[in-house]
Amino acid sequence: MPAGSDLRMATGNGENSYAANSRLQEKAILETRPVLRKAVEELYTSLPPRSTMVVADLGCSSGPNTLLVVSEVMGAIRAYTDNKNKWEEEEEAQRAIELQFFLNDLPGNDFNLVFRSLEHFENLGVRLGEKEMPPYYVAGLPGSYYRKLFPCGSVHLFHSSYSLMWRSKVPEEISSGTHLNEGNIYIGETSPPAVIELFQEQFQKDFELFLALRSEELVSGGRVLLTFLGRKSEEMMMHGDVSTLFELVAKSLRSLVLKGRVEKEKLDSFNLPYYTPSVKEVKALINENKLFNIEDIRLFESNWDPQDDSEGDVVLDCARSGANVAKCIRAVLEPMIIDHFGEDIVDELFMLYASIVAKHMKKAKAKYPIILVSLKKATGRMV
Repeated sequence: MPAGSDLRMATGNGENSYAANSRLQEKAILETRPVLRKAVEELYTSLPPRSTMVVADLGCSSGPNTLLVVSEVMGAIRAYTDNKNKWEEEEEAQRAIELQFFLNDLPGNDFNLVFRSLEHFENLGVRLGEKEMPPYYVAGLPGSYYRKLFPCGSVHLFHSSYSLMWRSKVPEEISSGTHLNEGNIYIGETSPPAVIELFQEQFQKDFELFLALRSEELVSGGRVLLTFLGRKSEEMMMHGDVSTLFELVAKSLRSLVLKGRVEKEKLDSFNLPYYTPSVKEVKALINENKLFNIEDIRLFESNWDPQDDSEGDVVLDCARSGANVAKCIRAVLEPMIIDHFGEDIVDELFMLYASIVAKHMKKAKAKYPIILVSLKKATGRMV
């Protein structure tokens, strides 16, 4: 999450909260399960006896998905131990491996909800089966992942889902009051090429810094699994891409400007600390810095409507899908909208947005492109 501002999702667990509107993120975590399990098994089996495996979830946010990664890691270990024969089980018991999880996000994250969820999670006993699991410990870690978070050589696995498209800040040339990106909140149809270049440069700086920090913090052979929103092509404005999604938010805000509900200067000075790269951009930066070897990199898609699990290209109920998308985006943007524009416009803005999204989805079903990257710390860079 960005370092310069205390970016947060809508707190609590009410109707408009992030916790109640994070099914897209859940689907992404489940989609990447085989890659995560492979990385966990390789790390787990490489540990010496009586050691601790440290796992950090960066940009964990709050809600039901926060502990899903904890459950998935423990499930991977359970699946591995289930395949042991009796002699191997006794040998495994002698290893006495423990697990330490760190849940990281900015200080404004709803950690109180996270800790309440943890109590419920522990009471359920994780429900991974009858066999006793390795002892595990969970701690919250507030702070930006664009800064050093751990001692050198102390983490085995970094996981981050639906977070790395957030930048450390809006590029200074855009946020300095010059209104270079007039009428837009991100890269829009009328954004000048200079604005696109500034967002790209900010991504490059942030991503290179992120990789350098994680490389320092990882143990020898450490792993990184990242999932974040991206682009299908080098073009910025494609049907279904995030640029189009935020273009529709900007269109809604422009309508409120015309109604006199929002000052034009307020809109012109509002830009999101965001950037969705292409697979080509991500791959090039990883290869250039030589800190990691790419184990896997691919792009998959997820419907804009988090409640739509169908595979087809037709939206059966555009109005309902528009409302579902609006609830999802509201849970993400509401705190920033309130901080910049005030609370009075929020309900009106997202009702209007739901209608605009519904019209957009009549053209074709819109799908987010999501980039999955699995990395292993490069040899020669071990701590």
